[in-house]
Amino acid sequence: MESKQFDLLRQMADGIAAQFGQHCEVVIHDVTVMNHSIVYIVNGHVSGRKVGDGASRVVIEQALCTDAQPRDELCYLTRTPDGKILKSSSLYIRNSRGTVTAVFSINYDVTGLMMLRREVDEALDVGGKKREPEKIINVNDVLDELIEQSVELVGKPVSVMTKEDKIRAIRFLNQSGAFLVTKSGDKVAKYFGISKYTLYAYIDANKKQEEKKNG
Repeated sequence: MESKQFDLLRQMADGIAAQFGQHCEVVIHDVTVMNHSIVYIVNGHVSGRKVGDGASRVVIEQALCTDAQPRDELCYLTRTPDGKILKSSSLYIRNSRGTVTAVFSINYDVTGLMMLRREVDEALDVGGKKREPEKIINVNDVLDELIEQSVELVGKPVSVMTKEDKIRAIRFLNQSGAFLVTKSGDKVAKYFGISKYTLYAYIDANKKQEEKKNG
C-alpha cells in the first residue's frame, strides 16, 4: 500500500469513527499481508481485533478472486465471535495502477438497536390486526369534526343545502351525540344559517320521523 494512500485512509477512518461514535469500528486491511492484514483500526473493541491481526473474509476472498475490478460490499450483516451483530460495508481500495491493495471496512454494532426493535415491535403488536393509527382529537374539536362529517354525508356545501339536506345533517349530528357538547346548539345553528328555534324544530322533526318509522 502506498504511503500517501494509507495516510488518506487513516484520516478517513478517524473521521468516520469520530462521527458515529464508539459503536463504529473502522478497519484498514493491507491485502498483500494476509497473516497480519490489519494495519489500522479504530474502536477495535467492537470486534475484539487489533493491529497485526489476520485477514477478514472479504480480504481472503479478494486474495482468491481473479476479478480485477471487484464490487464494494455495502450494508451486510456480520457476527462477532461473542455474538454481536454488525452492519458492515467493505470498500476495495486501488493504487495508482488500478490494483486492489487495501480493504476499507466499516462495522457498526447494531446489537442494541436490534434488541430495541424487537421490544418496539412487541409494544406495537395488535394481535396480528392491521390497523391504521386512530385519530385522537381534543374534546373541543369533537363538534367541528362531527359537523364536517355531516356535510360530507349530505355531499354538498351548506350554501346550496335544501331544508331536507339540513334536516339530514342535523339528524346525523343528533345521533352522533354532537348536542352533548356544551353550547353546541349555538354553533350548529350558526354554521347551517338557521335560528336555534329552527334547529330544535329540525331535531323534533327527526324524532317524529324515527318514532313513525319504529311505530
